[in-house]
Amino acid sequence: MRTTQKTYVRFSLAQRIEHLLLLISFTTLAVTGLPQKFPLSPISQAVVQGLGGIESIRIIHRVAATMFLLEAIYHLVAVGYGLYVRRRQAAMLPTLKDAQDALQMLKYNLGLAKDEPKMDRFNFVEKAEYWAMVWGLVVMAVTGFMLWNPIATTKALPGVVIPAAKIAHGGEAVLAVLAIILWHFYHAHIRRFNKSMFTGKIEREAMLEEHALELERIESGKVPPPPPLEEQRRRAALFAPLAFVFTVVMLGGVYWFVTFEESAITTIPPVERAEVFVPATATPTSVPTPTATPAPTKEPQAGQPGGTEAAVAWEGDLEDLFKTKCSACHGAAGGFSAESYADVLKGITPGSPDDSLVYTVQSAGKHPGQFSDEELARVRQWIEAGAPEQGGGASSAGGGAEGESTITWTGVVKDMLSKKCGACHGTSGGYSVKTYADAVKQVKPGDPDGSRLVEVMQGNHPRKLSEEELTQLVEWIRAGAPEE
Repeated sequence: MRTTQKTYVRFSLAQRIEHLLLLISFTTLAVTGLPQKFPLSPISQAVVQGLGGIESIRIIHRVAATMFLLEAIYHLVAVGYGLYVRRRQAAMLPTLKDAQDALQMLKYNLGLAKDEPKMDRFNFVEKAEYWAMVWGLVVMAVTGFMLWNPIATTKALPGVVIPAAKIAHGGEAVLAVLAIILWHFYHAHIRRFNKSMFTGKIEREAMLEEHALELERIESGKVPPPPPLEEQRRRAALFAPLAFVFTVVMLGGVYWFVTFEESAITTIPPVERAEVFVPATATPTSVPTPTATPAPTKEPQAGQPGGTEAAVAWEGDLEDLFKTKCSACHGAAGGFSAESYADVLKGITPGSPDDSLVYTVQSAGKHPGQFSDEELARVRQWIEAGAPEQGGGASSAGGGAEGESTITWTGVVKDMLSKKCGACHGTSGGYSVKTYADAVKQVKPGDPDGSRLVEVMQGNHPRKLSEEELTQLVEWIRAGAPEE
């Protein structure tokens, strides 16, 4: 029959509530932050959709961050009260004995020592976790402010600090989550389930193993008594006004932190999607040859933007513009990139500037890498011309030269992909074939071998195209993937 062990008070109610708030804020930050670091993961997309979309998840993340900062302020005041008014020992400060205990524990685990080290109220493992959390708070607060207020940050620092802050913020988040799962959970819940942070009490057996020195002081009656009540009152009278001023200043800092600047990150509302018309009659098996609408020409016509100017192309014209204005923030660290033609094309709907993310963001103005009016006009002219990669030839993104191919998106490819792929690749997330703009995201116009769509269809795909259909798809891409 199991006997009830003697227990010792380890944590007060206030400390347990503080731990609970820390648990809530940290978990919320992890659940809402990691999906933003890994946006292409199906799990991340499910979490974002489940929490109401990216705008909602950003708001929740920032509320949790504010809660974390407020708890840090309370913790500093509580620690100051304990050290000055109650005259408690600074038990969380690392000492030489912690290094000796860590070495002794390593020897014990390797069988090189007979006894485990005798450790004090907070052992070296708990101190390492505590100071790791303090370090994480500083890193996340600094980088979080940069990401929350990028315009203000780049007024004082070079633009490259924004992607650097993004990498540091996400990397520290991954490190913190792994530390909690692999380190804290093992020591606090798996190796020995420590209920003291929930009950406030710890059993004698756990005290003997993890805090033997503190147990010896308690049982031998050598625990220093608290200072007299009169001295505590005198010290509290001195501490209270200082703590009040400190708290007001820190709360003002948090308010400034969260209201300093309206975020420069905007989410473009989704384009309205219409139901796809499916004719009741069977689709002809032969390749239809509709009269194709002439593809956008390289040379602008009179009356259009740049009427008498040379056609705008990526190479030799816009490539330097995007790398100069956009690459500092939009590099290869994730999200939209301006490193290459293929990267920029992901934010372009060839032939339609108003449906192109790059153009709509720049048209709104106040962008950190804002184009001039002349530069924006050239970008619009380029998109209207089909977003060609090179000048003097067929458009690289909007379609081949007239007469080169009769296969177009509206004439053949749309119906073909809708029947084969529409059941799985719809609008629920991931790749979609509902519209031309969606489908062309996996296509490299003019280069079938470099197109992900062709690569997938040549493999063991569940809805693999027939040889005839695949030939049509390749011919369409080789012609520049024309829409009409």
